[in-house]
Order: sequence, then C-alpha cells, then structure tokens
Amino acid sequence: MQEPAPVAERAAQRASGSSFYTAMRILPREQREAMFEIYAFCRAVDDIADDTRSREGRLAALDGWRRDIDTLYAGAAPAQLQGLARAVRDFDLQREDFLAVIDGMEMDVRADIRAPDHATLEVYCDRVACAVGRLSVRVFGMPREAGLALAHHLGRALQLTNILRDLDEDAAMGRLYLPREALRDCGIISTDPHTVLAHPLLNHACNVVVALAIAEFAAARAIMAQQPRRTVRAPRIMGEAYRLILDRLIARGFEPPRAPVRLPRAKILLIVLRNLM
Repeated sequence: MQEPAPVAERAAQRASGSSFYTAMRILPREQREAMFEIYAFCRAVDDIADDTRSREGRLAALDGWRRDIDTLYAGAAPAQLQGLARAVRDFDLQREDFLAVIDGMEMDVRADIRAPDHATLEVYCDRVACAVGRLSVRVFGMPREAGLALAHHLGRALQLTNILRDLDEDAAMGRLYLPREALRDCGIISTDPHTVLAHPLLNHACNVVVALAIAEFAAARAIMAQQPRRTVRAPRIMGEAYRLILDRLIARGFEPPRAPVRLPRAKILLIVLRNLM
C-alpha cells in the first residue's frame, strides 16, 4: 500500500498553480520546505473554520491544534508535525504567531462575522494574515523591525484584497467582512451578506476597502525597496500578484453579477521572471 504524502507535500500539491506556490518555489530548499509547512498548518486550521461540523466540533478541533502547538514547543511534536517542528527550530518561529492564526479562525467559528467594525477587522486581519506574515519573514531572513513592518502592511493588503475578491464565496457561508463604518457611511444599514451584496451603493463601500488596500500595498513596497532583493523576492511576487488581482477587481467593479477574478498561471510566471532578473 502506498504511503500517504507528507502533510507539507500534500499542502504544496493543493497550492499548485497559485501565486503562493509559485512564489515559494523560487526559495532555497530549506526555506521552501519551511514555508510549505507553515502553509499546511494554515490550510488545516482554515479548513476547520470552514467545514460543516457544528460550532462546538470546530472549536474542539481548533483546541486540538492549540494543544499540538503547545506540545511542539515543549519538544514533543506529534509525528505529523515533525516537519513543522523542524521549521520552528531552523527559523525560530514564534509560538504566539501560530496561536494567533488559530485565534483568527476561532473568530469565524464562534459567530459568522458580518460587517465587523474597523477595530474588529484590524484584529481579524492581524490574526489570519499578519501573523502568517510574521512567521514568513523569519523564514525569508529579514531583519526584525523591517520584517514585522512588512508582515503588518503586506498581510493587511493581501487580506483586504481577499475580502474584496471573495465577497460572494463568503456570503454563501453567511459571512461579510466589509467594515460596518464603510457600509453605514454609504447609507447601507443592513449587515445581512446577501442584502448588502445586492445594494446599489455597494461599490462605494468596497471602494473604501480598496483605498485601504492600496495604501497597504504602497507601504509594503516601500519597505521591500529598502531590503536586499534576494531577501524579499517571494513577498514581492505575492504583493505584485495580489495588487494585480486588486486592479482587476477595481476594473470589474463590485455590483452584481460579479465574475470571479483569478490570475492566469502565465501572468504569475511573468511576475516571477521579472523578479528573478
């Protein structure tokens, strides 16, 4: 009987064709393997947040991951997390960042997020995106201060773009991540996802999030411009790919019907080649 592929290898296969996969493939082997271990962890806890089990069952599963992370940092990693344990040792990855990602997924499980206020959205983005960035910049080898700043700005830029890209997918799960203040400033009072997404003023509310994302992309680019090019190749590719997604969302608009926006693999490869030169 054929042995199942390692967790990180299965995660890499799942990510194949994405901008993340292509960006990470250019890294040296040790960094690449560490990034796929981080990705495997993130996919596992994200799948728990999105699956069809009861809220109690999903919370219990997330608590199981908290115990696994605690065990890993106590020096007794479960067999399936040996690769992640190696990444933790090699790159001094911080326990609190893994736990922050789990806490972010728990926010989705405890109650469907619907039009959070700006403060809640800030916390959510920090947990599900910036914390992943803090893990990643250690693997990339960035200096601490610059790495933390890049994790903050690029993490927010990517997550805000995800929110705009995935409006309909999130609504199908009863979720709406557009900030409440942006909706109300445009005259949208409802927080029901389907009502909001059909509202004639939706474009105005989305443009508030677009402006936030553009500012975060600009801040991230400024940080990367000050770093050795080889150190920030992977995050630069991610940033350019997601900024192009944002540009396509802006060009498409947000009123229904909203055609899905994805980058062709050829476009991602062009971005990679440009950053290898």
